[in-house]
Amino acid sequence: MPDPPPPSLDAVQLGAYFALIEVTSLLRHAIEQQLREAGNLSYVQFQLLARLGDAPTGSHRMTDLADGVVYSRSALTYQAGLLEKAGLVTRGPASDDERGITVTITDAGRARLAEVFPGHIEIVSNLLFEPLSRDDVETLAGVLAPVRDHMRSTPPRSAAPRRRKGGGG
Repeated sequence: MPDPPPPSLDAVQLGAYFALIEVTSLLRHAIEQQLREAGNLSYVQFQLLARLGDAPTGSHRMTDLADGVVYSRSALTYQAGLLEKAGLVTRGPASDDERGITVTITDAGRARLAEVFPGHIEIVSNLLFEPLSRDDVETLAGVLAPVRDHMRSTPPRSAAPRRRKGGGG
């Protein structure tokens, strides 16, 4: 008996997928350039500062940040270290778990966000929202929310067991 054909996408699905990938790539490129020029920040560093800035306490656990920005724990640790060296965040033991690390935005971090936000908002407004009507934006939000929720329904990466280095048992 022959193997079933591999799954495929129809022309509409393929077109939607390629349009989404191209739009996100173009938008991210423009945002990354603006963040570097306005605040000497990488995209991930901006995401970290923005999440911390939005938090009522200005703090988050590293694992929660990694899950939120969809970044590996080790890469996030490196980025948080760069932000700490620049005086934009502090890191310390989590109050509820001494093995956990909490990252907190500093006043300098909030000031850096204030420097980059106007240009960031301008880029997002001009590139993403300008060609759309208000109804289009509402439709886009309504379409993307369940997709995001579906993708987020799997356990976060921080819940996955860490692989041990080396072999042996």
